Amino acid sequence: MHDSKENPANERQAMLAGLGAISLWGCLAALSVTAGPVPPFQMVAMTFAVGAALGIVRARWRGVSWRELVHWPALVWLLGVGGLFGYHAFYFAALQLAPPAEANLINYLWPLLIVLLSAPLGPRNERRRLGWAPLSGALLGFAGVVLLAFGRGLDFASGYALGYALALGCAVTWSLYSVLSRRFGETPTDAIAAFCAAASLLSFICHLLFERTQWPASPVAWLAVLALGIGPTGGAFYLWDHAVKRGDIRALGAFSYATPILSTALLIFCGLAQPTSALLVAALLVTAGAVLASREIWKR
Repeated sequence: MHDSKENPANERQAMLAGLGAISLWGCLAALSVTAGPVPPFQMVAMTFAVGAALGIVRARWRGVSWRELVHWPALVWLLGVGGLFGYHAFYFAALQLAPPAEANLINYLWPLLIVLLSAPLGPRNERRRLGWAPLSGALLGFAGVVLLAFGRGLDFASGYALGYALALGCAVTWSLYSVLSRRFGETPTDAIAAFCAAASLLSFICHLLFERTQWPASPVAWLAVLALGIGPTGGAFYLWDHAVKRGDIRALGAFSYATPILSTALLIFCGLAQPTSALLVAALLVTAGAVLASREIWKR
């Protein structure tokens, strides 16, 4: 894999792709509310199918053969499907077994873990000591999310220990997927289409085993499901794959704390949540953290 320091234009493009993914994830909550009470695994199966179709059409348009779309090494398949499906399976299980606010806060350890794991688990030629700026930026971002969460009220009770453990599993799974993807920088982003298809199939099987089917109740709800597949649970994965393989992954980790801020702000804008002073302070902390963590990029 090339060194992004020698290709500043490629790194800038990758960072923009990462910001695009983060922005799309910020729409997840509002679109999910609009889609209505569709069972979680059914929702993942539907939206990942849309995401897979998006990637397949893109790849076929560019002349990629069907064989090339699925012919990846076993480790690449394990990482891709394990990351996409594993994260969502842990996430929805955590929400079933723990209060959503607490589970989400634990889940949002993943950006901090990306920063911490980038040095020991990144490609050998990129390993370097974790500087104070990325770590401080990530900690500021996490402080912002903690403030936002406590503004809504938190109560960590021992009776939800399994749910909290599953939420931690979310954070570990997504951070490992993001950091280890960088080791497979030669694998094109077209592979995400195959991973989305496999994750959709696994989610459909889980839906048949554990849930009752409930379809979106209106045309607007169906459009929200389609938008989820094109954006937060589809297109965002392609952008993120390009970003973590070509951009500054430590800065991306800190930038990712913008997701819950954007999500809350969009819910307020759509009239689905009430504004709080905690949101403004949290946004300032996350912004300061992102600027600090990306200090090397600004210098370059």
